[in-house]
Amino acid sequence: MARPRQHAPDALHAQVMHACDDWLAKQPVHGLSLRALAREVGCAPSTLLKLYGSFNNLLQHVNVETLAGLQHTITSLAEDAPEPWLRSLAHAYWHFAEQDCYRWQLLFDYPLAQEGELDQRQSDLIEALFTQVETSLKEYQPSLDDLEARRLGRTLWGSVHGLVQLGLNERLGYWQGQQLKVDELLDQLVSTVLAGLRHREPAT
Repeated sequence: MARPRQHAPDALHAQVMHACDDWLAKQPVHGLSLRALAREVGCAPSTLLKLYGSFNNLLQHVNVETLAGLQHTITSLAEDAPEPWLRSLAHAYWHFAEQDCYRWQLLFDYPLAQEGELDQRQSDLIEALFTQVETSLKEYQPSLDDLEARRLGRTLWGSVHGLVQLGLNERLGYWQGQQLKVDELLDQLVSTVLAGLRHREPAT
């Protein structure tokens, strides 16, 4: 039997991530295995274990790439006033999940890393999203203090995420025989939250 090809860690990591991309473009992660990936990139499964420590850690690297891709999508949005920017962000979140649904599913089916560099990278990317939402809310309603903005940002984005998940699973229901559209529900959500902010009573 021919010996597996030798790979530098960075080159092997790039190959593994590319193989995961190809898999997740067509099917969910559940059928993927360390052995299948090793076969795809031409190395022994033990080589991948040495590089990543575990299959779960390997998948966490995929999740980091997903979060980085989402962050790139967000930073690519045109600068705008808070209301249209928040709408654009909600729609971008939905379309990102819709267009890469198996990668998106992996992000939430597997727990995020709990310690070390991967945990920090994931936390930084998630926090960057929340910070941008909070900043936009405070720009829209300057009377919000930091804690209020933090809570409302997570409440709003938790609601956006819920609509996205239900939309991916086609569980949003119907009206007069037509399936309710995620984009329209996202617009209604953002409008409702911002209307409440607009008529917020000043703090006493």
